[in-house]
Amino acid sequence: MSIHLELDSLSVERLASVLSGRPGMFKLFYDTEDCGCNGVLVILVIDAPNATDIAVQSNSYSFWIDRQQEQQFDSKMRLEADPSYPSFKLSSDAGMFSSNIRIQDRRVNSVEE
Repeated sequence: MSIHLELDSLSVERLASVLSGRPGMFKLFYDTEDCGCNGVLVILVIDAPNATDIAVQSNSYSFWIDRQQEQQFDSKMRLEADPSYPSFKLSSDAGMFSSNIRIQDRRVNSVEE
């Protein structure tokens, strides 16, 4: 399955701010550590994809997802930044994935905000 991710202009600005001019790419990831649930959707900032990651088509940035989590996503999705809060919303025509997605910088030598 090919996955396409559309970003609104505020998301593009926020992601650029997170990169701070340093190399990096983004990964949509269901984090199951310490949550006691099916996972919390997060955007990871990574240096490079893992061998099990697959590319997501995006109009602005390199995005990846883990091949084992591919079935959790739809083929066409939208990422929208919340104008009044430092989070994102991921949705598709089929529904909402999450309305409170946070960013975690996992790059080597990253500076967490």
